[in-house]
Amino acid sequence: MTGPERSILPVAGARAVRIAVGRLLRGRRGVLGLGLAALVASAVAGTLVPPLLGQIVDVVVDRRGADAVTGPVLGLVGAALAQGLLAVVGMAGIARAGEEVLADLRERFVARALGLPLARLEQAGAGDLTSRVTSDLALVGDAVRQAVPDMARGALVIVLSLVGLAVLDWRFLLAALVAVPVQVLTARWYVRRSSPLYREQREVGGAQQQQLLDTAGGIATVRALDLHDDHTARVRSRAAEVVDLALRVVRLQTGFFGRLNLAEFLGVAAVLATGFALVDAGAATVGVASAAALYFINLFTPINEVLFLLDTVQSAGASLARVVGVAETPEGSADEQQAGGAADGVRIRGVSHAYTTGHEVLSDVDLDIAPGTRLALVGASGAGKTTLATIVAGVHHPTAGAVTAGDVAMVSQEVHVFAGPLAEDLRLAAPEATDDELWAALDAVDAREWVEALPDGLRTVVGTGGHTPTAAQAQQIALARLLLTDPAVAVLDEATAEAGSAGARVLEAAADRSLRGRTALVVAHRLSQAAASDRIAVLDAGVLVEVGTHDELLAAGGRYAELWAARTGRS
Repeated sequence: MTGPERSILPVAGARAVRIAVGRLLRGRRGVLGLGLAALVASAVAGTLVPPLLGQIVDVVVDRRGADAVTGPVLGLVGAALAQGLLAVVGMAGIARAGEEVLADLRERFVARALGLPLARLEQAGAGDLTSRVTSDLALVGDAVRQAVPDMARGALVIVLSLVGLAVLDWRFLLAALVAVPVQVLTARWYVRRSSPLYREQREVGGAQQQQLLDTAGGIATVRALDLHDDHTARVRSRAAEVVDLALRVVRLQTGFFGRLNLAEFLGVAAVLATGFALVDAGAATVGVASAAALYFINLFTPINEVLFLLDTVQSAGASLARVVGVAETPEGSADEQQAGGAADGVRIRGVSHAYTTGHEVLSDVDLDIAPGTRLALVGASGAGKTTLATIVAGVHHPTAGAVTAGDVAMVSQEVHVFAGPLAEDLRLAAPEATDDELWAALDAVDAREWVEALPDGLRTVVGTGGHTPTAAQAQQIALARLLLTDPAVAVLDEATAEAGSAGARVLEAAADRSLRGRTALVVAHRLSQAAASDRIAVLDAGVLVEVGTHDELLAAGGRYAELWAARTGRS
């Protein structure tokens, strides 16, 4: 048994990432510039330490008095204080700009993700999206908070230390540069291999997450069909891919640092040999040679840090491309079916839909719902009722045909109660709603009694970590949101199906009140709902076979009459 082919969400190219980062930095260049200036000043202060120590060495070698040490020591103290203070100021500025950029990126990502067509998300799989919003954004966050600032600071220290070597004697700089070819070749070798490897690692991680979601979410089906071995093999296969990539990363990093150690050895040997030659020739003092050695040894940490952070930055870069790929997805599209108007009614013309090529679930459906009319969709399981409802609601786009409707809101069989105070959950539908308006909506759906019984009423935390509403209560919350949204067109997809018989009667009455005065399309879970509607549309294997009132369809003796007889035992 094989799963459906996945088509992952877009991954941005390098140019798109640069443009997106530039847009995010716009308006923050002042704070960022101040932070970088402070880091430059901090690095300058740090480069004063080796020559000051060299002066102390010369004082000792020349056996001068203790007073000769006072100046260099005070200089060291001042340099240390300045370096620390300026580093704090610089990192704070960069951190502030970075956190603001990260917040904007998250908001843009979430906004675009929420606007993506459900069909596209289903095609990619929940694992692809959730891995981007969790692990990918976490990696980008780590890079913004630590890797990028540390790389910037390290790069400044490297440049200024090389300048310091040149100031001591240009020959020390030449000696230090002996290590550069090995370091450059190592970095190029690493970057060429790490970038695609990290990109693959992120994609494989997303695929593993998708498989875990599929297996855990479908556990009842797995058990019912005895698919334990099949799904265990799939999970094991995904895990093996993740482990294999992790080992490839470790091998890459081992080779990377081995080459860096070789570069350090060559550089130290060259600087020490140069120092010995210059001191022996009388061209430099022991203190100057010591300062040169300290400069180069002090380069170990920033060089290794910068090159090591390539690891984090490359991984974060791959993640950023995945995040930007979603965040920069264009809003809307030319074929969106919600084209407004229709005098607050619904017009469906030639709508066909197929989730997979060659397997239509709807075929050339033409249907009108007059403003203020309630139309019920009925048909056997798999007839295409939910598909048509989601197309009218704008959740899916039809593969052919068009839908014209006013503003639409939908309540489905499965609803989500967001974690947090109940009042905030309801205000998702109407952010400016007063408490009185919230209570009015709860009254209309018969929810006041149980809400008043909660420990803190509207302020009670519901959802994860709080009060867990029953299935019927969750549907009442969803219907209250519908009332607060006050759309011209409402779509109910078996919105009362999850409740028991008593709960269903309460929900059907609540749904009836929430639909009054508006155009409605109702996927009927019970034929009694259809009978109470103004008109009924009957779907059979994706084809619209009948439309009329309850009495008209019973008199016609067609498919609806058959369904009614089968459910009620009456012809």
